[in-house]
Order: sequence, then C-alpha cells, then structure tokens
Amino acid sequence: MGAQGDSSSAASIREENTVDNRQWSLQPKVVALKEREQNSGIPPRELGVTWKDLTVQVISSDAAIQENVLSQFNIPKKIQEAKHRPPLKTILDSSHGCVKPGEMLLVLGRPGSGCTTLLNLLANKRESYRSVTGDVHYGSMDAKDAHKYRGQIVMNNEEEVFFPTLTVGQTMDFATRLNIPYKLPDGVASPEEYRKENMDFLLEAMGISHTTNTKVGNEFVRGVSGGERKRVSIIECMASRGSVFCWDNSTRGLDASTALEWAKCLRAMTDVMGLSTIVTLYQASNGIYDLFDKVLVLDYGKEVYYGPLKEARPFMEALGFQCQEGANVADYLTGITVPTERVVRPGFEKTFPRNADQLRDIYQKSELYPRMAAEYSYPTSEEARERTQQFEEGVAMEKNKHLGKNSPFTVSFHEQVKACITRQYQIVLGDKPTFIIKQGSTLAQALIAGSLFYNAPDTSAGLFVKSGALFFSLLHNSLMSMSEVTDSFSGRPVLLKQKGMGFFHPAAFCLAQVAADIPVIILQVSVWSIVLYFMVALNMDAGAWFTYWILLIAVTMTMTAFFRAIGASFRTFDDASKVSGFMISALIMYNGFQIQKPKMHPWLGWIYWINPMAYAFDALLSNEFHGTTIPCVGVNLVPNGPGYTDLEHQSCAGVGGAIQGENMVYGDNYLKSLSYSHAHVWRNFGILWAWWALFVGITIVATTKWHPLSEGGPSLLIPRENAKHHKAIQAIDEEKAGGSSSGEETVYDKEASAGEAKDTDRDLVRNTSVFTWKNLTYTVKTPTGDRVLLDNVQGWVKPGMLGALMGSSGAGKTTLLDVLAQRKTEGTIHGSILVDGRPLPVSFQRSAGYCEQLDVHEPYSTVREALEFSALLRQPREVPREQKLKYVDTIIDLLELHDLADTLIGRVGAGLSVEQRKRVTIGVELVAKPSILIFLDEPTSGLDGQSAFNTVRFLRKLADIGQAVLVTIHQPSQQLFAQFDTLLLLAKGGKTVYFGEIGDNAQTIKDYFAKYGAPCPEETNPAEHMIDVVSGALSKDKDWNKVWLESPEHKAVTEELDHIVNDAASKPPGTQDDGHEFATPLWEQVKIVSHRNNVSLYRNTDYINNKFALHIGSALFNGFSFWMIGDRVSDLQMRLFTVFNFIFVAPGVIAQLQPLFIERRQIFEAREKKSKMYSWIAFVTGLIVSEIPYLCVCAVLYFVCWYYTTGAPHASTRAGGTFFVMLMYEFVYTGIGQFIAAYAPNAIFAALANPFVIGILVSFCGVLVPYSQIQVFWRYWIYYCNPFNYLMGSMLVFNLWDKKIECADKEFAVFNPPNGTTCAEYLKDYMMGMGRATNLINPEATEGCRVCQYTTGSDYLRTINLKSYSYGWRDAGLVVVFVASSYAMVYALMKLRTKTSKKAE
Repeated sequence: MGAQGDSSSAASIREENTVDNRQWSLQPKVVALKEREQNSGIPPRELGVTWKDLTVQVISSDAAIQENVLSQFNIPKKIQEAKHRPPLKTILDSSHGCVKPGEMLLVLGRPGSGCTTLLNLLANKRESYRSVTGDVHYGSMDAKDAHKYRGQIVMNNEEEVFFPTLTVGQTMDFATRLNIPYKLPDGVASPEEYRKENMDFLLEAMGISHTTNTKVGNEFVRGVSGGERKRVSIIECMASRGSVFCWDNSTRGLDASTALEWAKCLRAMTDVMGLSTIVTLYQASNGIYDLFDKVLVLDYGKEVYYGPLKEARPFMEALGFQCQEGANVADYLTGITVPTERVVRPGFEKTFPRNADQLRDIYQKSELYPRMAAEYSYPTSEEARERTQQFEEGVAMEKNKHLGKNSPFTVSFHEQVKACITRQYQIVLGDKPTFIIKQGSTLAQALIAGSLFYNAPDTSAGLFVKSGALFFSLLHNSLMSMSEVTDSFSGRPVLLKQKGMGFFHPAAFCLAQVAADIPVIILQVSVWSIVLYFMVALNMDAGAWFTYWILLIAVTMTMTAFFRAIGASFRTFDDASKVSGFMISALIMYNGFQIQKPKMHPWLGWIYWINPMAYAFDALLSNEFHGTTIPCVGVNLVPNGPGYTDLEHQSCAGVGGAIQGENMVYGDNYLKSLSYSHAHVWRNFGILWAWWALFVGITIVATTKWHPLSEGGPSLLIPRENAKHHKAIQAIDEEKAGGSSSGEETVYDKEASAGEAKDTDRDLVRNTSVFTWKNLTYTVKTPTGDRVLLDNVQGWVKPGMLGALMGSSGAGKTTLLDVLAQRKTEGTIHGSILVDGRPLPVSFQRSAGYCEQLDVHEPYSTVREALEFSALLRQPREVPREQKLKYVDTIIDLLELHDLADTLIGRVGAGLSVEQRKRVTIGVELVAKPSILIFLDEPTSGLDGQSAFNTVRFLRKLADIGQAVLVTIHQPSQQLFAQFDTLLLLAKGGKTVYFGEIGDNAQTIKDYFAKYGAPCPEETNPAEHMIDVVSGALSKDKDWNKVWLESPEHKAVTEELDHIVNDAASKPPGTQDDGHEFATPLWEQVKIVSHRNNVSLYRNTDYINNKFALHIGSALFNGFSFWMIGDRVSDLQMRLFTVFNFIFVAPGVIAQLQPLFIERRQIFEAREKKSKMYSWIAFVTGLIVSEIPYLCVCAVLYFVCWYYTTGAPHASTRAGGTFFVMLMYEFVYTGIGQFIAAYAPNAIFAALANPFVIGILVSFCGVLVPYSQIQVFWRYWIYYCNPFNYLMGSMLVFNLWDKKIECADKEFAVFNPPNGTTCAEYLKDYMMGMGRATNLINPEATEGCRVCQYTTGSDYLRTINLKSYSYGWRDAGLVVVFVASSYAMVYALMKLRTKTSKKAE
C-alpha cells in the first residue's frame, strides 16, 4: 500500500509540473472575459459533438486517364469506357466518437487516410461528398438543425486563402467587425470598443501584433512570412467566436515554439469557454500531444483506435509495437499501420496485427470500446438538452434583432454590407499598381483615340468618323470591365471560406462590389469623356456632353455587372473565359456599328435586342446627330470639282437618309435610316439600368449557390499513351504482393534487400569537394533603409556530412541557402564562398543540387519524363545518352517512385500528393549527379511524420554514400534531429547562435546550452528546446549571438575553418570544372526542351480545345452574320467589316495563351534557369515551336468555316492568297501575345496590357478611320508599322479587286443636267477627273441622271489607299516580315527579363 502511495504522490508532483507547463500566458485574460460574460447574464454557448457509424463515399478516381489531342476523338474507346461506371470509394468507414464541451480530440492519420474528411463532416460541411451516412449530433441537435448555426461550428482549413493586398490589420478588422454581439457585456461602452478589444487580444494571442500594417501577401505579393500568414488564418478563425472548432493541420509552416503556444492557447480557450476542439496534426511534438484529452487514429478511413490519450500508447505497446525512446507518440501511433515504420517487439512477430482491419477488430473486442461507446448517448442526455437550449438562447441574444430566426449571421445585413464596402475599397487601394494601370491606360487610350478621330468634320465625311469615335467609347469601357471575370475567380475561395464561417451573406458582398464600382467608374468615364469628347469635337453643347457622360457611366456599370455575372455563373475559369470572349465579339458585332440595324440577318438579329451596347450606341448617336444638318462633300457629292459648283444640279450619294436631288442630309433622317431616333435616348438609358439590375441579380443568385469543388480524394492522372505500360507495372506489383501475403518477412528477404540496396549505392555519385563559407553578410535595400538579413555567418559542409540549418521563422534560413547556392538577383553579398578553397567555378550552379521549398514542376510531364529531362540536360556532355537514362532508373528505385513513374505530376489537388511531389523534386536534382553538394529548403514542411522521416532517412543514406547535404528544417522530431551530423542555428536577423557537431542523441548541443544556463529537461525534444531558448519563451533576454561569439567553441570553429580552406587549397581540386556554363550544347537543349513542350501541349486538351472552339465559333458567327454579302455600295463596308472581325479572334486566344506562357516562365525562372539546366534561348524556341502545328490547324478551321459563307471569290489565286495571309496572322498575334507575356510580371498585368496594345493596332489599321483622315502625326509611322494594316490590305485586295458593283435604287445620285444637255455631255469633265470611278447608267437622258458611286471594287479600294492588285502580295509579304519581328520581340524581351545572379564581393 505504501509503495502505491509513493508512486501516486510522485505522479501528482509530476502533474503539477505539467500543469504549470500547460498554462498559457494569456489564460487569466480568457478567464476574465468569461467571467464578464457570465456577470452580464449571457448564457454559455457549449455544444459538444457526437457521431456514430459515419461513413463517407466519393466517386473513386484512383487513376484517371489524361487524354491527348488525338485520343480524345477516339469515340469507340470512350463508349467502351463509359460502360464501366466508376466505383464508389469509401474514404471514411463507420467512424464514431464524442467530444464534450471542454474536451480536445486529436485525430491522427497519414495523408489520405480521411482526417480532413472527418473534420469536414464534424464541421457540417458535407455538400462536396457523394454520399454520407451515419449521425452527427451537435449537443442534442442533428446536422440539419445545426446548419443555421454554421457561424458557431467552424473549421480552419489547411490552405490559407486571403486577399493578398489587404494588411493583417484590415483582414482582422473585417473578421472582428462581423462578429460583434448584439447584446454587449457589461462595462463595454460601444460595439467599436468591443471589436477593438477582441482584435487586440487575438493579435496578441498569436504574437503577431507587430504585423498589423503589413500586407498578408501570397506567392506574388510580398507580405508577412509563411508562418505569420498561417497565424492570421488561425486568429481569423477564432474571431468567429464559435463553439465547435475543427483545425486541419493548422501548425503547418509554424516553428516548434509557436506551434506549442498555439496548442496551449487552444487548451486554455477550450477549458475556459467550454469549446469542443477537434484537431488533426502532422508531426505533432510530445509537448503538443500531451495537451489533448482523447486520440482517434485513422488508417485509410478505418478507425483503429479511439480513446483517452493516456491509454493510447500502452494499448499499442500491449499489441507488440515498440515506441522508441524519446520518439513522438503521435508519429508512433500513425506509423503502426506502415510496414516500413513499425518496430515489433521481440516475441510478438507471429501475433501482431498486420493491417488496419485486424487492428480494428482487436480494438473493438477490447474493454476500451464499450467504455467509449457509453458516451454516445450524450445527445439524448438531460445535460446535452440543457446546454443546447442555453446555446440557442446565447446565440439568439448575440444575433441582431433584424435577422431572421434561421439566419447564421451575427450582425445586421446593413452592417454586413458596410463592412464589405470598406473592405472592397481597401482591396482597390491596396492594389495600387492595378488601379494606376487601369486609370493610366484609360487616359492614354483617350488621348490616342482623340488624336485618331481628331476634329471630325461636321460634313458627310465626318459621319463615319464620329460613329467610330462613339463606338470606340463603348468598346474601350466594355473591354476594361472584362477583367471582372478574372477577379471573380481570384476572390472566390475567400468568399467561400467566410460564408462558411457565417461572416456575411453573399449578397452583401455583391452589393459591396457595386458600391465600390461607382466612384471608380465615374472617375474612369470622366477622364475618358473630358479628353475624347472635346478632341473629336463632338456636339458642342453642355446638355449633349452630360448625356454622353451619363450614358457611358450607365453602359460601363452594366457591362461590369454583365462580366461579373458571367464569372459568377461558371465553376471554372476556363469556361467563363470562353463564354466572355465569345460574348464580347457578339456584342461588338451586333451593336449597330459594324452591321447596321436594317442589314442584320433575321436569324441572328435578335442579338441586337438583348445587347446592352446596342441600346447605348443608339442613344449616343441620337444624342450626337439630333437636329443637325449635314452638308454632303467629296465622294458623297455628285458631280463636284472644278466647273461643277451649281448646287441645283448636284446630289448626295452613299449617305443614309439623303433625299435624292438634295445636297445635304438632315441628322434626324440619317438616324431614321439606321432605325434610330432621338426619342429613344432616355428610354434606352432606362433599359440599360434594367439590364444592370438583372445582371446584379444573376450575380447574387449565382454567388449564393457557390460551393467548394467536389472532393474525389486525390487522383493520379496517367497520360493515354502510357496507360498500357502503367497497367503492366501494376500487374507485376500485384504478383509481388501476392507472393508474400502472410506479411512475415523471412531473414533471407531482409538480407536480399540489403544486398540490392548496396548495388544501387554503387551506382550513385560520390562527392569529394569541401564547401566553405566565411563572414557572409547579405543586405537588401528597403524603403526604410538597408536591412541586414545575414550577419557574419560561417560554416562548412564536407562529403558524407548531413548538415541542418535551423532557426525560428524569419531567421534567414532560406536566405542563407539562396546566397550559398548563388540564387539571389538583388542585394549585396560580402564574404567568401569557396569550393576546395578556390572561388566558385562557372559550372557551380549546375553541379550543386537545390530543392526549393515550393515544388515547381511542369504539370503535364510524367515523373519519369521530368527526371529524364533533368538528367539529359544536366549531366556532363561526355556521358552517352543511354547511360544518363540508366541513371534515372537507379534514382527511381532509390526514391521508390516506380509505381508513379508513368503518372502525370499535375497540380496540387489533381495529381501527385505533396509528399510525392517532394520526392520528385529531390529526384530531379539527384539525376543531375550534383558533384559539389545538395541544398534542400524545408523538405519536410507539409508532410506527415512518416513522410518526413522517410525523406530525412533517405538524405542520411545519400550522405553515407559520400554526398554533402545541407538542409533547412523546422519542427524536427527527436528521431529526425538524430539523423543530422552538424547544426547551424540562426537567430532573428541572420545572426549565428551555434555551429558545430550535434553529437550522439544531441548530447554536444545539450552540453553547450547547459553550460550557458539553459539546460534541456528530460523528455524534451532538444531541437524544440533550442529554438525556444534562442527565440521563444525561454530566451531570458540573453543575447545568444554574443554568447556564441565569445565562446571557445566559436574560436575553435574559426580555426578549423581556416585549416579546412588551406588544406583543400593545397590539394588538387576534388571536382573538375569543364568551363561550360551549360552541360549540353545549345542545339541539344533546343531539341530536348522543344520535345517537352510538344508533349505537354499535346496532353493539354483543355487549352487546345479552347483554341479550336474559339476559331470555329468566331468563324461561323462571322460567316453567318455576314452571309453571302451582295454587290451594292453599302455592301462594300460589310466586306471591310467581315475581314476586320477576323482580327478579333486574337484577344480570346491571347488571354488563354498568356497564363500558360507565364506559368512555364515561372517554372523556368524558379528552378531551371537557376540550376543552369538550359538557356533562355532554348526556352523561348521550345515555346514557339510547340504552338506551330496547332496554329496551322486553327488557320484551316477559320478559313473553311468563314471564307465561303461570306460569298468571297472562289478563284484559287484569291482564296489561296487569303488563306496564306490568315495563316501568317495566326503567328503574328501569337508572337504579340507571347512578347507581352514574356515581359509582364504576372498574368493580371498581361491581361491589362493586351487591350492597350491590340486597341492601338486596331485603331490605326485604316478601318475605324480611313487612311486619308488619319492625323499626319500618326499617318506616316504607326500606320506603316502596323501588321493589322497589311493584313486587312491584302485580304481586301484578294476579296474585292475587280468585283462589279451594282447600285441599289436609293444609292444612286439623281439630278438634272442644266439647259437640256445630255447627262454624258454634262458629266464629261467630271468622269475624266474626280468622278473617274463613277458609273453613269443613263448617258443619253436629259433629265434624272443616275450616277453610281463606284464601278468596281477596285475603285472603292483606291479610296482606302490600296492602289493596285500588286498591293495584295506586297502586303502579304510584309505580314511575313511581321511574323519574324514579333517572334524576335519575344526573344528580346525574354533576354531583358533574365537577370544574372549576384556573386559574393
């Protein structure tokens, strides 16, 4: 009995220690807040979650086939495959559990075992799963009832989604503003005070108060560090003040001490507020693990353990699984079901459970199972009913009284809209570059357009020019709003996340967008109107200007709403951009400028009536020409010129609404001939707002219906051409597995596999060079002055050594790796970096491997292709090709990638998992046979404990063979840490705190810190302890950098370093430098890179199909709108416009081609350029060559669908010439799109630059304003430098030259000759001079002479500067020159973008 007492008192002492350790520094604050709520009579909101028999199924997609451009048309095969319905896959199999208020549950499992799925269901997010069975109860409510409390049941996802341009303060301000309770606790004066208090508390809780004014940022926008961004997502989630919290791997990217702080914070909140907390973690340290009450272990959806935390390890040990000394218990529990991980205790080899099913059976038969199952009656208990009722009262008290009973929101709709509007403005102002580009390009376009239509005359010659200026006003403002489609998709994940947390109703967001539009659009339209209106000299009347201005505002608002509605109505960006691209061409064609209202074909004329732009164009023209008198001049007055000045005997020709025999036109008659009228102006203004309301309505409805894309579990994609090969591999694997199904590995097997491993090791490259760095200092310029990121860092890596580089987040770990690997292009570097005591060789970047933190890969290549690509390009040029490819197989076996060798890498979520991608990244570097050393930047973040251990164990293997490896790592478990040889520890500001051996079981380091007053307690992971000491809670305000600099250890390191350098310098170098910058010659590079690009485009069916669809769609639309054009005078303009419309196939294709180009360029710049794989010349050539076959097909498709439908000439010289020019145009616009993309910093910028470039080219090609009327300033250079001008010229010549023209009755000029002469005599001089082109129908008549404006098409072409048939081929030749020049621009701009890396000075 006494012994028992002793042990229990020892246990209680131990518990007191742990309690002290578990206490969170801000716990008293939480307690105070809770007491204040109780005293104010606010009922507690405590729910609890209970679930049983929870089973989830999704459509199985283990391996989907990725079709290629040809195989997608293999209809029989598709029909055959469609018969096999995809089976359902169970991803969660009858899970059960109960988390009462005040309890914390830890869910453990490897990636893909269903942890996230379980959390999603417990957070009541089920819409993305195919079938869900079983019950989940929140308190005593079932899942359906709980839906209206979604703001109280909150989940924090693994990915952080934010608006990157908002600051941390603004993001939190928004979150706290939408969660202010209606009934405030006593002692709080105003809602604002409550919000402020709440926000400060949250920022302090996660230790990020200092980032309030920093942008959140993302991959492209500089902002807070990754760990800080994670913390923002954590406190945004806490701001919802919920009752049930699910945290999905929320410590990813946090260093160990912050992760522990977070866990203590959860513990405190859970205990005090009575929350139910469910957490899934990878790589959870023991400090975090011990804070939980219960553990649930999942293995591929099967629940193999659920019970108290304290019993988990004993339960598994009793079954024969051994937990090693100092190991992370959480990793031990997840490793039990993995054959390569588990360690079986001696004596249990025959009896231990082999797989998840056996383990689950044992668990269900144990005495623990019924004990846990007793809790499942909690929902029906009296306690649960009471708590749920209190919860409902509490929530009702918090909720604004104007909200409905079932509304999940807290603040009133009015407040939601207000908060959303504020945020919308912050987004616009936070992204100043985009805003400035938009407004700047509006001003520039207005000035250019103004000078293009400058001072349009008030005569018949000005009619077309003024209409053009008004059309251009509509066009520019509508194209500017096209970027709404892109915006809709970039903001969507944030909206879904916040809607899920019950922050605001989607309608509030849509209305806020409208409110934010108003001032921006007013500014944009005002700038445009003031510049353009007066430069063109439109109707000089104040009323007319204001009418023009308000009409433009209305149409811009409407078109913005229209594109936003399109964006909101589609699931994917590809679909939305297809539709919006097609819509814009339809709306432009049918707005009454290109095809006049009376000439529209009935089968497509209905588009006019549903086109907002058409109503606007009608109103703008009526506003301009109402009540004017327009004299006829020039070609429109017959006859005129010397000797013909008598107005009695002249007539207007070719002007709509002219009365025959008169020499002027009334504006209202002209409008009538277009079926417009001044009476329509305000009617149309009203109609525009009606359209606007409709589009806003559609947006709201569509936005409310958004939900996250469906979950199918991760899927592997196999390209169609490798499918047979892959099936064969699977069959072989199954045979192997079948052979030893008993799971008992014999002694012989073990020895055999060890022997095999030795064989592989023999093939690997050994390394003999020593790499050293000394007194490295790196500074960058910031707006506030110079900032030191590395401060006198020194160290070395020798062959066979695995070095760890550690420090808290933001200590400069990645910076140091980048500097050492010569990857920095900014800042200044001082100090020396040497290989074998000599300066770095030319081939250094190529002969050192560098694995980035982000895994950047070409998504459409398979794993094997990616490795072969790297091997062929980076191994020395002397090595024969066969040998390079053989080495790839060695590495594939080493990394255990053979199952995945033929699957596409894909993107995250559709393709390889994070851990598999990480292995590919390492493989890509290894096949290059790096001869100096390998750098890895955080290879374990985002992996679970097992994958992390596998990765590091594998690096250890490399080091043992003789590679030199340097790794940055945070949050290493004790086992991971034990694999390393040396450690370089950095503190904030890149200062060294320790460099040297780690020692057995980290003894050396423990001794060092103990010596200076920070001993490492037993059972504590030394890696976490060090970080805590240097930067976290235990730093005791000591300057550890100073301690290090003054220590004998530092002195020894400096001496050793000098010794290594001198020693190495005296010997011959370990690696021979071949003096080449790239391993392979340029021609080889071009061949290999082009091959990769060809394959990836061939597999990218979405992209190619989009291209084809755009061409076929626009060609048919163009052809049928201009169906069989006749030979009247007015038809000449139709011919001009149908050719003009061919130009507009470009914007849609370019908008789709640029993101692809930029994505490829990012892969090149992030990894391939820096490791000197291949030159930028090969990169550009590969991209250009791979597009060529598809562009040829596109030209054929457009030509076939369009040429003959418009009734163009059939003669082969004409048709062939036209086709040749169309083919060349495909290359011209692709070149233009690629050179914009080559220099644009990102896809958004490229999308804003496109309308500008294409707008200028379209303006000055002689269509909108005829050549003779272009201002002299532009006429002699931009007109002649414009590819579109020659494209239009040659196509018009082939189309119209020598075509007979027949006037329609109302097109003739009719007048009487003076004093009874015949028409021929009267017009003799005229027909020789100005009227050379006219056609007199009745030369013998003495009255009513009928004159047609043109005789043949050639006469018309001469008026637009096409003087003879030879111009057709001349222009065609010039188009070819433009093809060459636009591709040359791609090379030039890519070269400009390519910066050289900084060297140490």
